[in-house]
Parts: sequence; structure tokens; C-alpha cells
Amino acid sequence: MEREDFPGEETPLEYQTETGEYNIFGFWMFLGAEIVLFSTLFGTYFVLIYRTASSIPPTEVFSMGLVLVMTFTLLTSSFTSGLAIHEMRLGNVTRMLIWIGITLVLGLGFLGMEIYEFVEYASEGATLATSAYWSSFFLLLGTHGLHVAMGVAWFIIILIQIKMRGLTPATANKTFIASLYWHFLDVIWIFIFTGVYLLRLVIA
Repeated sequence: MEREDFPGEETPLEYQTETGEYNIFGFWMFLGAEIVLFSTLFGTYFVLIYRTASSIPPTEVFSMGLVLVMTFTLLTSSFTSGLAIHEMRLGNVTRMLIWIGITLVLGLGFLGMEIYEFVEYASEGATLATSAYWSSFFLLLGTHGLHVAMGVAWFIIILIQIKMRGLTPATANKTFIASLYWHFLDVIWIFIFTGVYLLRLVIA
């Protein structure tokens, strides 16, 4: 679909219907609930940050090299997601799908590295049942990882819909909302990287 096929070029495709505008507004309200959820998990983590009992301390198992690669991967996926929206607004469907595909690959790569990280920690004796600290750690990061998996599934469903229905105001609206969700997960990860990994190394 070329740009000249779009109605109302001055308005982004995802905003060209009243339903689309309501959907985006409703999604911002949903993100408010998500912020409350993660705020609770962060609060729990910080309350339990010293409750490692006699278990292995996080500084002995944290692999900052892996964490940096995970961070770079997820932040890059946020950038590619933004490029997908840019191409969508230009009407370049093929390029939009390519950038979404790259976003999916990066997201799956992040999930693979997170699973590897969890397995490595478990092999060192740090599991969900090891101590209050490790319970809060795995709960926080596991919840974020679950949301990333949901984001991947969301993008896959959108790709199927675009394949079946083409790029319409409805599918554009869904793509835009999914991209917002992906950016939100990246912001949460920045807080995890700073508050969990960097801070724990500083106060060790």
C-alpha cells in the first residue's frame, strides 16, 4: 500500500478512526496499571535486597557482560520497533514488516539470554526458593520476561492480521499500540538494569 492510498495524510493512520483514538487512550490507562504492578515488584525487591540469608550473594553470580548484551539487545529492539512505526506512517508495508521481524528476533534473543541467565544462577544455587532476595529477584525479572514474551506473541498476531487484512487504520492502530507496549518494557528494563544489577554491585 502506498502513501497516496491513505485517507487524511496529515493524520497518522493509527489515529484516523475514533475507535483507534479510544484504543490508544485506553492503552495508556492500561499502562498505568502496569506501572502499579512493576512498582509493587520493585518495592518488594528493595525491601528484601539484603535478605539473602546464608545463600550465595548476587555479586558472585551476576554476569554483567551478559546483562550488558541483554540490555543492548532490548534497547535496539525498541529502536527497530520505532523504525517500523515510521515506515508504517510512510506507507512502506514491506519495510515495516521487516523492522517488526527484526524486533521479534531481538526480543526472542533477549528471552533466550534471560533463560540462560536463570539456568546459570540456578546451577550456582540461586533459585526462587533459596532466599527472600532471590525470590523477589526472580519474581521481578520473571514478570518482565513474561511481558516480553507476551509482546513477542502480540507482534506475531499483528503480523498475521496485516498479512490477512493489509495495512488498515485498525491494523495500524494495533501495531502502534504494540510498539508503545514494547517501549514500555524497555523502560522497565532500564530500571531493572540500574536498580537491580548496578545498584546491587555498588552496595555489595
